[in-house]
Amino acid sequence: MKKLAILGSTGNVGTQVLDVVDKYPDKFEIIALGANGNIELLKQQIEKYKPLFVGVADEKKAKELEGQITVPIFFGEKANIQIAQLEEYDTLINAVVSLAGIDATLAAIEKKKNVALANKETLVSAGEIVMRKAKENGVKIMPIDSEHSALFQCLNGEDIKTVHQLIVTCSGGALRDKTKEEIESASVEEALGHKTWSMGKKITIDSATLMNKGFEVIEAMWLYDMPIEKIKVVIHPESIIHSMVEYSDASIIAQLSDPDMRLPIQYALSYPERWEAPIKRFNFSKNLSFKEPDLERFPCLGLAFWAAKELGTLPAVMNATNDFMVGKFLDGECKILDIYETIRKVMENHKNVKNPELEDIKKAIFWAREEAKNIFNQK
Repeated sequence: MKKLAILGSTGNVGTQVLDVVDKYPDKFEIIALGANGNIELLKQQIEKYKPLFVGVADEKKAKELEGQITVPIFFGEKANIQIAQLEEYDTLINAVVSLAGIDATLAAIEKKKNVALANKETLVSAGEIVMRKAKENGVKIMPIDSEHSALFQCLNGEDIKTVHQLIVTCSGGALRDKTKEEIESASVEEALGHKTWSMGKKITIDSATLMNKGFEVIEAMWLYDMPIEKIKVVIHPESIIHSMVEYSDASIIAQLSDPDMRLPIQYALSYPERWEAPIKRFNFSKNLSFKEPDLERFPCLGLAFWAAKELGTLPAVMNATNDFMVGKFLDGECKILDIYETIRKVMENHKNVKNPELEDIKKAIFWAREEAKNIFNQK
């Protein structure tokens, strides 16, 4: 049995991880569950899965939960790290949606635990450090999201030296068919109206600006040790092909399936085996289409390629500023174009630190948040 510690168990990815566990209860044991503040759902999960440990990032909610359960609770901003440092599990599922996921991933790696990764910030902000530490400790980093799972499957058994390019597909998000003017005036509700995937609010906005695809490009660089010049983004509205690899002989290998996050989650947990999955089989009567991304309408993707070329602390700065500005947009305090404008200004003002240590990255993240606040408050 695989012994799992799940960070973000009450979120969109976390609940789908538990769907996979439900289908194969004889293959998994839940050692720990971590959540932010949704203690009602967490209580149900505790009752059902009987973990040995629980973590709650929201201290007030943790104290509220403390009197209702007998399971030991880690609480506060270090709860995820404390779970990651446990001895009792063997695979960490990191589905936290924040920069807090970096420390938890590194803590798990130091304990020589394998990591199934859905937390984008880990590799976007600290990919160089994380992958180096994973290699030193003999730890597997298995991607959970559909695009990186697809790339992993398309690369499996092939010589990485023969790769011409990685092709990361993209649905285009909720604003895919809008004009530049319509995008600039888009409401929060419009930006949250994703046509294919059901995700949390923050990642849905990132999908609408294509920043999420930029994050995935940087993740792919680190996961597959691939230079940015060999990574391409293609808009594929149907979300059937989850990514592709083109080889030196012009052959392209693609991974196809109906969009369902449970598939990449299950594959990350079952690899190298393949198990039956409760996924709808593909209907071959569907048409598939592709087009190039429009960087004029979606300039955030261009910022990600800029950060990917420069590396150092610049990706962390981009990520932290994006976090801050997406929060402002979701609160109705700015327009969607302000997300791009503020990230660009913060990146331009940043003194990039090449080959950073973790402390350099944390300082850059703190600086970026403060710089973003200053720029935002001057509007």
